[in-house]
Amino acid sequence: MTTIVRLLARGATSYPTEVDVLKQIALFCCAGLLVSLLMISYGLDLSFGFF
Repeated sequence: MTTIVRLLARGATSYPTEVDVLKQIALFCCAGLLVSLLMISYGLDLSFGFF
């Protein structure tokens, strides 16, 4: 519980920098790309014979 309270208190006082915002945007884009690739490959036979 103490650790959670410390993290919340530290997060409330620190403001995100531009680097943190860019990292979050990059992670969000990578997650979207991964989901898109998984949706595209749904139903394809990606076994050894495909390649």
